[in-house]
Amino acid sequence: MRKSDAIIIIGSMLVIIAATVMTVLWPMYSINDRPSNIWRRSTKLELRGRALYIANGCTYCHSQYVRSQDWGLGAERIAQTGDYYDQRPHLLGSERTGPDLSQDGGERSDDWHYAHFVNPRLTRPRSLMPRFAYEGNAGIRAMTSYVQSLGGTWADERMVEQYRWKTEALAAYRRGFDENIKWLHSRIPQGWRIMQSQTIASEASVSRGENIYQEYCLGCHGPVGDGMGPAWPYLEPRPVNFTTLKRHLIDGKYIGGILYYQIMNGVTGSAMPYFKKDLESAKIWDVGNYVMVNFINYRDDLLLSPAIPPSYEGMYNIPTTPKPVPGPVGANQGGVNGLP
Repeated sequence: MRKSDAIIIIGSMLVIIAATVMTVLWPMYSINDRPSNIWRRSTKLELRGRALYIANGCTYCHSQYVRSQDWGLGAERIAQTGDYYDQRPHLLGSERTGPDLSQDGGERSDDWHYAHFVNPRLTRPRSLMPRFAYEGNAGIRAMTSYVQSLGGTWADERMVEQYRWKTEALAAYRRGFDENIKWLHSRIPQGWRIMQSQTIASEASVSRGENIYQEYCLGCHGPVGDGMGPAWPYLEPRPVNFTTLKRHLIDGKYIGGILYYQIMNGVTGSAMPYFKKDLESAKIWDVGNYVMVNFINYRDDLLLSPAIPPSYEGMYNIPTTPKPVPGPVGANQGGVNGLP
């Protein structure tokens, strides 16, 4: 076939027309423009936050849609066209440098988001996100309101739970440290409250836990575990002070299960988010070991036998004959005291 300028121009125009029809016109007339079962109208504050979200280019790093292959990341629902009803422009986004936000509403507390917008490193020490403190109090609250609306009516249900539990969390916190810890423990199932750590607090485990703590926990709980990390002025109730937890050991023996449960599930109503979508089980045990050894000055893992250690763990430096706990011990509650 002989080429000519006319053939090149006509062919190029046909390609452009076909692309326009397939990507613009066909979706416009074939997709039912009706709200989905979770859609609702945005409030004025949420619309203002959305405008700031757009103006600050948040869509460059955060998408707002979930595909079927994203379920492996813990998403609850595949995106539907009706989720974006009446949105002009839509904010699907094309990059995922940060997490997808399409269902983020109610997953964390308002004060966590406030601190995160002021300086993302306050809540996620290794975050790449820029600071938004220049938006001021009103701007940050508007952006927080917008993010908390993502997920529609499902997000609203989660926010109801956040506010309900925040009332209880604040009341317990204001009654004093001891009462606050008792309240926190009361929300943990009995089986977890009497469970010791399921991973030996070896040097390797504690070192891995330290890395995890620095990445996820340091901003709120601080470098020495006293609950006074750089984010704490923005949070209420304040983060837990680990260094005073030793007097709250369950039956004087166990605390590993408590740490695991609260790291895994978070504390709804407080700024403590859940980490079950970020950390697998082994990492949660490791960071719990780090907290116990370095901040609580206690170990509850000595019930575990070091006889067949994983090859990479090396020497445990654990007494071969653990010191028994004084007093009667139940059939499933045998144990040893923490190291001096």
